[in-house]
Amino acid sequence: MTQVYIYDTTLRDGTQSEGVSLSLDDKLHIARLLDGLGVSYIEGGWPGSNPKDAEFFREIRKAPPASSTVVAFGSTRRAGSRPSGDPNLQALLDAKTAAVALVGKSWAFHVTEVLGTTFDENVAMIRDSIGWMKDHGKEVIYDAEHFFDGYRSDPDYALLTVRAAAEAGADWIVLCDTNGGSLSTWVGQVVRAVREEIPSRLGIHAHNDSELAVANALAAVEEGCTQVQGTINGNGERCGNANLISVIPALQLKMNRKCVPDESLPRLKELAHAVGRIVNRAPSPFAPYVGESAFAHKGGIHVAAVEKVAASYEHIPPERVGNRRRVVVSELSGRANVRVRAAELGLATNGNEESILARVKEQESRGVQFEVAEGSFELLIRRSQPDYLVPFELLDMRVEVTSKGEEGMGSEAKVLLRAGGETLSDSARAVGPVEALERALWKALVRCYPGLQDVRIVDHQILVLDPDRSAGARTRVIVEASSGGETWRTVGCSANVVEASCEAVMDSFELALARASR
Repeated sequence: MTQVYIYDTTLRDGTQSEGVSLSLDDKLHIARLLDGLGVSYIEGGWPGSNPKDAEFFREIRKAPPASSTVVAFGSTRRAGSRPSGDPNLQALLDAKTAAVALVGKSWAFHVTEVLGTTFDENVAMIRDSIGWMKDHGKEVIYDAEHFFDGYRSDPDYALLTVRAAAEAGADWIVLCDTNGGSLSTWVGQVVRAVREEIPSRLGIHAHNDSELAVANALAAVEEGCTQVQGTINGNGERCGNANLISVIPALQLKMNRKCVPDESLPRLKELAHAVGRIVNRAPSPFAPYVGESAFAHKGGIHVAAVEKVAASYEHIPPERVGNRRRVVVSELSGRANVRVRAAELGLATNGNEESILARVKEQESRGVQFEVAEGSFELLIRRSQPDYLVPFELLDMRVEVTSKGEEGMGSEAKVLLRAGGETLSDSARAVGPVEALERALWKALVRCYPGLQDVRIVDHQILVLDPDRSAGARTRVIVEASSGGETWRTVGCSANVVEASCEAVMDSFELALARASR
């Protein structure tokens, strides 16, 4: 397998994503995760731009990565100055990393309009800065900023800049689609042209403004780039960078390129979600490879096929990237959905798939949604079993909302149940009617079923299904309950939000009792 070197810039380019701010501890934690995955390079930040990044390089030296090379990032020298007197370049040396990344201009437009200097001086800036870093024994990664736009505007000058970088001794020439507007065909053509002119190893740095960053990175590799820069989950400025969580399996599983150790691939989902928690931006459930829905099957025809041959509707085995297959049950399902999902739950359908499916479709027609409340589907299967005994029955319920002057609104719920051969009643007060009802039901049931003592309702979501009907609209209530580290969600639906809540809460308690008796 051809080696492709993964260059992660989550700690620098990824932090330029709007709303993302990492503490020093966050950066060190992510660096350890990246090293554990086995990426080739970890770009730690720009030490010349802020004290936190400079501190990162001091701290990372105390416990350096086991397999990854730490890189300090900076720009070429300023126009009209010398490398030895440039504070940015000095900060790179002070970072004491084995490798440095230098960004320079490739687009003639940027040279005159942004840098405000001459074409010759820009080339000298590139040559001098790289040469100075090589004189100090550094591995130099040269990022040719805006290269694809520059090549489109003035190919001769764009090539002149990277040729100067190569002649100065750059170990890598990385072609950057900085504005993220290039199409994959153009990226491939340009990389091919550069390879014919430049003997250095090439890399690609793609932004996602046209939602093509991953595709452009792969196109560049096809044409000979052997370094790919990107970020975990695609975080980055504007629309983000190439998402390494998608790039790595595509290269390693589909293009026969070696990126990380084989044993690291099953950790991709775990890594994506760990970094998502740190940056407070979880991966989308629909994210390729690692999203919760990436291998979820809902259509009945699909599930029937996957049950026979998984590859019929899966482009890779989900376990290769640490994910899992999920079968979703809904009104679009077939008997296979019911059968497979029941088997996953460890339950038998006893040949009743057709009747269970009919019940699912009937319930969903009135607004229930089983795919967001799989606890209710599990309970539906359990209730279909011939030996199932309903543990309790609601005989009566009353909820009152009153106002007590300065104390504001308050609620009281009273319930009457039959459970364990007894008739039980109890009441509870709370600010809102739903909370009061939850407490009253729990208090009454715990007297008969002490095993419910640790069951708690931890979340309560209300969705209006037909808002055009205003106050008469149906509501879907989803309740999340937990006990002993286990969580489950149940659903209720009614035009009366209290009734919908009662249905969902009672299902939560009933499921807890059913599971406890297994």
